Amino acid sequence: MDRKVIAVFGGTFDPPHIGHLVAASDACEALALERVLFVPAARPPHKPGEVDTPPELRLRMVELAAAGDDRFDASDIEIGRDGPSFTIDTVRELKGDDFETVYVIVGADGLAEMTTWKEYRALLDEARVVAVSRPGFDFRSAEFPDAGAVRYLEVTPIGVSSTMIRKRVAAGRSIRYLVPEVIEDFIYEEGLYVESD
Repeated sequence: MDRKVIAVFGGTFDPPHIGHLVAASDACEALALERVLFVPAARPPHKPGEVDTPPELRLRMVELAAAGDDRFDASDIEIGRDGPSFTIDTVRELKGDDFETVYVIVGADGLAEMTTWKEYRALLDEARVVAVSRPGFDFRSAEFPDAGAVRYLEVTPIGVSSTMIRKRVAAGRSIRYLVPEVIEDFIYEEGLYVESD
């Protein structure tokens, strides 16, 4: 196994769902990756006040979801860092840990806002950015000024989102088959996403 190459798949993962796992698996196959690191953001700078689930619980869900695939790992690299979670800082830290090549996997919706990311041009220089397709978002038509620096990857379309999962739980609807069974169990055991009176 080439331990010098790693892919970072960041996000809030509130919760992680089958769409995340399928996209990561498809990226592994398309890019010949042996390791994808799921990195939950502690304090997402683009979602201030929108993420109520504590980072430690989101990390635990990512650990549970990643445990089913030898190619996947979970990381607390951003949760252990003070301040907002910036991808460029994560890439630099991983490169400092002797990874020569760092891929950054972003969803089509994330690509649309990448120009607002901290040092996004440096990120394009220091990492290989891969934008994965997502139902409802056309990344090929997104107005991204550095489109030539990004690899576009069509992945299996899975029309599931974390927002959908949270809403279904709050409404008392089933989330079976939309998340791994261990995630479903964890959500109910922890009482996540249930609206309080």
